[in-house]
Amino acid sequence: MKNLKQLERLRKIHRMIKLENTGTPSELAEKLHISTRLTYLLLEQLREFDAPLYFNRRTKTYYYKNDFELTINISVQVITHEKLVNIYAGGKFADYVISLQGGCSKQNYLCYLKKKLDVAG
Repeated sequence: MKNLKQLERLRKIHRMIKLENTGTPSELAEKLHISTRLTYLLLEQLREFDAPLYFNRRTKTYYYKNDFELTINISVQVITHEKLVNIYAGGKFADYVISLQGGCSKQNYLCYLKKKLDVAG
């Protein structure tokens, strides 16, 4: 989820820079509800993408010196239980998935595996 948040923040910063409406780094951080340090890291990441990024001290905003476009596409696909069974085509796998539902903590998962190994062994 951290990567998705970072991509979304990059998209927002890019849009604000194109509109020349960022304000100072601390103001930009406030607008994005993040720290000033993280704001600088995101701006640096844009520079790593070869963004012609500059700061205008008179208007107190970041801007692109030349045309620059950043396109970020985020796609999330939800796979249902039936699709998983079809993908792996096995009844044993389906039982395994059902037994793990609701027990996603590391401790629950380890207990489940220990029981399975005790039964198998």
